[in-house]
Amino acid sequence: MPKMKTKSGAKKRFSLTASGRIKRKHAYKSHILTKKSKKRKRNLTKTTFVHKADEKNIKAMLAM
Repeated sequence: MPKMKTKSGAKKRFSLTASGRIKRKHAYKSHILTKKSKKRKRNLTKTTFVHKADEKNIKAMLAM
């Protein structure tokens, strides 16, 4: 059986940490920023981790 290909969209959006967790960026930071508070925009800039329930699906998309 051939190797599974990595989904290129997932490759661009997620990265793995050394401990095996998956990092992601927040959504809602690209446009319509005038109505969002400075605090909200600042917090959306930071990265966070993927929820435990979604990790299996994302690892499959990353062909792991």
